[in-house]
Amino acid sequence: MDGLVIKPKWADMILSGVKTWEIRGSKTHKRGTIGIIKSGSGLVYGTVDLADCVPMTFYNWYENKDKHHVEYGDVDYKTPYAWVMQDPVIYPEPIPYKHPQGAVIWVNLTDRVFQGGNNSVG
Repeated sequence: MDGLVIKPKWADMILSGVKTWEIRGSKTHKRGTIGIIKSGSGLVYGTVDLADCVPMTFYNWYENKDKHHVEYGDVDYKTPYAWVMQDPVIYPEPIPYKHPQGAVIWVNLTDRVFQGGNNSVG
């Protein structure tokens, strides 16, 4: 399983189900369950299902603001994409993992993330 590194504010919104679209500057072909990591924490806080990737236009940016909660001028992506997330699960206790040097967007997590407890991952 992969873990997505996200700023804490956005990670909280995603895991609470308020934010279902994560705006990124590139598309992704990943689908399925991913871990949600708050940047700088060294912890996996939960999971979501990454269901789709939608190219953003000026029109659908405003039509779907309730899904992403990002102001148009707050991003500097040539072509923004919405990574569509659903079915968030918040772990009762965040699970630590070893963050590899240089990982900025994705972290490869082992299956031990789902075995419960406070197992270290990586």
